Amino acid sequence: MIELDDGPSFLPPAAEAALKQVGACWGDEAAAERLVLQALELAPDTLAARVGAYKFYFYRHRLAEALVHAWSCLDWVAERLQMPRDWREVQPRHADFTGLDPMPRLWLQIVIAIGYCQARLGQVEEGQESLAKVAQLDPADRFGARRLSDVIARGGVDLDEEGD
Repeated sequence: MIELDDGPSFLPPAAEAALKQVGACWGDEAAAERLVLQALELAPDTLAARVGAYKFYFYRHRLAEALVHAWSCLDWVAERLQMPRDWREVQPRHADFTGLDPMPRLWLQIVIAIGYCQARLGQVEEGQESLAKVAQLDPADRFGARRLSDVIARGGVDLDEEGD
């Protein structure tokens, strides 16, 4: 988890405790979800609560709900980077996407997550558009957007895993 010192990123102890308890009651989906929602209620402006919600819904294969939280994470990061809220408008001049600064890297990862969720939800064209934006901003493909895009284009067939 990225730790930032500005106010909106601070996760209050009660919200942190709720997120930590999610794993302990993972088998009880309703109880785990209540804890995720509690963390969001306690810390709605924090990245950690938003990422926690995204991960909960993603790993529960509730991708439509995960996507909502991925968009929320993207808004949070874009605001801190002072970039356009619409990811389609983001250009290399908006941040150093090829460096080691964690915020632009996180932005790229979130856009990949959005593209993945979109594709899995049948919004293949939108998902591919998201991945193409990451490929534009990450020409070395450090985050695998091109590979994921190729897998999606092949209908989910990953050539690297064929024959395993």
